[in-house]
Amino acid sequence: MPTHLAAPGVNLGAYINTVHQIPILTPEEERALAERYYNDGDVEAARLLVMSHLRFVIHIARSYSGYGLSQADLIQEGNLGLMKAVKRFDPNKGVRLVSFAVHWIKAEIHEFVIKNWRIVKVATTKAHRKLFFNLRSLKKSSNQLTLDEATAIANDLNVTVKQVLEMESRLTSYDASFEAQDSDDDEGRYAPQLFLEDAVNPADVVEEADWEENTTTALKDAMESLDERSRDIITQRWLADQKSTLHELAATYNISAERVRQIEKNAMNKIKEAITLDRMIIDE
Repeated sequence: MPTHLAAPGVNLGAYINTVHQIPILTPEEERALAERYYNDGDVEAARLLVMSHLRFVIHIARSYSGYGLSQADLIQEGNLGLMKAVKRFDPNKGVRLVSFAVHWIKAEIHEFVIKNWRIVKVATTKAHRKLFFNLRSLKKSSNQLTLDEATAIANDLNVTVKQVLEMESRLTSYDASFEAQDSDDDEGRYAPQLFLEDAVNPADVVEEADWEENTTTALKDAMESLDERSRDIITQRWLADQKSTLHELAATYNISAERVRQIEKNAMNKIKEAITLDRMIIDE
């Protein structure tokens, strides 16, 4: 088993090839390692459990490739879920780790997808999240849903027909690069354009255009107030055509991916405060 494994964002192809060379544990080997960690806190045993299950994370992450997000980031988030599963796994329950870990892996990826999907309030309730992640598979073709198909899906997922049609429209028009979910600040994941309205009243078109111009100016000023590294990280993560992963930026600046995430969060907080202040001044 490899003793060192680079992060998936550094070279995804090499990472996947290396992971698939790691042997799958037998039930006996898995139980012995799990007991060492569960009973004795053996960190090396936990590492071996995680390493031997990385291939399952890759397999699960591939099923989320249709959301426009980096495969490397999806895998990395899934790996976090796997580590949480190993930490909580009780070998005395009589189930294999992979069965227990699936929930944690998917939960971590789900949160990442939801918080990075560029549509305001795309999934704000449990029912909406279920619709978000199941609509593609429930559609029988790539064509627009008929009313009968939308009704059947709505009944199956316990949502309204209007919500099904609205979600389909949003999923097929994924294009708003500056939009973000308004609950993103809970975890520090923001997009620069933080306060766009969900809908536009035609009577307010001129006022809205002026507001967007002012917001764009405020965003530019806020970006210029950041230090060079923070500004580059925000640009590479959110504004560049070919967006960088946390691990690519970590390699560029010779810091950890978690440190990049912290810098990104702090920079976004500063941008949010600047835009909020600018909006308050305009409204006064």
